[in-house]
Amino acid sequence: MLAENSPKTVNNKFRNFPMVPKVVFGQGSFNQLLDILAEHKKENAPFIYLVDDVFEGNTSLINRISLRFNDKLIFISAAEEPKTSQVDELVKNIKAEFKNSPSGIIGIGGGTVMDLAKAVSIMLANEGSAADYQGWDIVKNKAIYHVGIPTISGTGAEVSRTTVLTGPTRKLGINSDYTPFDQVILDPDLAQGVPKNQWFYTGMDCFIHCVESLNGTFLNAFSQSYGEKAYDLCLEIFLGNTLSEEESRAKLMMASWHGGMSIAYSQVGVCHAMSYGLSYVLGTKHGVGNCIVFQYLDEFYPKYVAIFKEMALKNDVEIPKGVCENISEEQLEMMVHIAMGMVPLWENALGADWQSIITPSKLKKLYRKM
Repeated sequence: MLAENSPKTVNNKFRNFPMVPKVVFGQGSFNQLLDILAEHKKENAPFIYLVDDVFEGNTSLINRISLRFNDKLIFISAAEEPKTSQVDELVKNIKAEFKNSPSGIIGIGGGTVMDLAKAVSIMLANEGSAADYQGWDIVKNKAIYHVGIPTISGTGAEVSRTTVLTGPTRKLGINSDYTPFDQVILDPDLAQGVPKNQWFYTGMDCFIHCVESLNGTFLNAFSQSYGEKAYDLCLEIFLGNTLSEEESRAKLMMASWHGGMSIAYSQVGVCHAMSYGLSYVLGTKHGVGNCIVFQYLDEFYPKYVAIFKEMALKNDVEIPKGVCENISEEQLEMMVHIAMGMVPLWENALGADWQSIITPSKLKKLYRKM
């Protein structure tokens, strides 16, 4: 009775976060997909597969999906960051084609496809546009069943409770308890053949997750335990000399998982906030955007910027320069506006008084260096 008459408050001190309830790990585990999906199949309700279009024509992978009945496969371009309009279009087309709500959404690809699969599964169960749900804990209805199968490692999208989308006015995640996948399949074999630069950029997304989590004001033992493990794995993968390619794929897959978990009870920081601004205005992909930004953040993460540069040198990866060389003042203002809007990220990085440290003029100077 007391609870019934008490004002409703959000318990920000102890968050009851969901985790991915089921995960399969191991070489060849992708072959278990059909068995895993079988118990979730509903009558006359298709499974919708969102697959990175890098696999279009790759019969060795596509034939293993084995579409059945009215299942549908949709190839997704990862050339651009996922957008709310893209989610809305996919949901509209699925609803138009199928009378019954799908049995589930299966995302096969990198962070872009993971985020789209999560967002589409949410929007098939909620009204309106995906843009209406950008923010924290806005989603009302449970997403339909959704499965994540990463084919590149580092983003942590396979385990996180957010799906980061570029909307009409901002780049921001749908952060909710309904976002995480119901099932994840981690098969290191699927990450074979990833181009070296892309492998490095997404791997550094994981490294930067760890740095920002471990050095943030929100840090606690939960986040620290995951972040430290992912950080150590990144050092072994990108600075060590003892791992085979097979071992590196498996360890980076686990680093990605742990790196994603490290921010579940924490947050990212300066690099991600600024990277969002870069991505919104210039369309820069998330992984490389983080790399572009991070190399200029000596003031905030001096030790780790030096390690990052050592990793890039050792792996013979050149980080793009001059990306902001010809931007207009209007574009610069928008970058700053997007970055400054990422309040939880700044609070984690610099504390509650972050606005006394970070100003629009300071951000402009940093962006101009890029």
